[in-house]
Amino acid sequence: MALTSPSQPWPAKVPRVPVHGVLLLDKPVGWSSNDALIKAKRLLNAQKGGHTGTLDPFATGLLPLCFGEATKFSQDLLESDKTYEAVVHLGIVTNTGDTEGEVQETKPVAVSLAQIEQALQDFRGEISQVPPMHSALKRDGKPLYEYARAGITLEREARRVTIHTLELLDYQAPFLRIRVKCSKGTYIRVLGEDIGAVLGCGAHLQQLRRIGVGMLTLDGSVTLDQFIALDEAQRAAALLPVDGLLTTFPIVSLSDVLTERFLHGQRLALGKEGVAVPAEAGRARVYQESNGRLLGTGLLQEFGILAPERLISTLSN
Repeated sequence: MALTSPSQPWPAKVPRVPVHGVLLLDKPVGWSSNDALIKAKRLLNAQKGGHTGTLDPFATGLLPLCFGEATKFSQDLLESDKTYEAVVHLGIVTNTGDTEGEVQETKPVAVSLAQIEQALQDFRGEISQVPPMHSALKRDGKPLYEYARAGITLEREARRVTIHTLELLDYQAPFLRIRVKCSKGTYIRVLGEDIGAVLGCGAHLQQLRRIGVGMLTLDGSVTLDQFIALDEAQRAAALLPVDGLLTTFPIVSLSDVLTERFLHGQRLALGKEGVAVPAEAGRARVYQESNGRLLGTGLLQEFGILAPERLISTLSN
């Protein structure tokens, strides 16, 4: 309700509720990742939530938002590979490497497709990148962009990142459209700048769209406007279940007795307990057989030993 006078009481604050799941948000341009999270969290009235890797405000695309028990598995998405489509504007260098900065240099663009293909080849595989000053990396407790805004440039160590694929999608001078699949920590802005430097004309990133995070894609995603337009039940239905983040893991199903032991942190010898053992060691998603409830993840070790990893004890499926 609107407040019409100083004496009118403020509306009662609606208590937050437990919400468990993953929202595949197609982030709009102009929004920070944290602002998008806060908006979605309010719309769901959720107690707990977090995003899984920052997208710059000028970028759009896939921003998985984890709520409740799903936040226990968000680190997996932070560590995973990312896929982007980007438009690199050749011939113009900005101080931020994107459209939000000031133009520092302008050069003519006279490059051939053959030169572009050769330049892209230089960036496939493991490469070194120097993190940009306009980034959230911290030095002495302050993000680098705060130093940059104050006109201070600090030395930054180059980092090793991996460009798994780098495809040329289109070239209409001076715009170069590319698709990139890369390891965590890769700055596509820096990649665009470095491509421009190799071509001798400089460049900045005009558009950036993230289309994949690990095994997640934009399929089934919703825009912020679409999510706002939904009612309460439709918003809840738009969330992926918690195990939507674990679909690449093999399944282990436990009896009620073994479930109790697993949730109490005990290691289980699956073969001796009559439980089917997945073929490969590594991480597994674990369920209670009688009701299909997700219990969490476990580590499959030698001799069919299952060790609890991240447990869920409050979630009913």
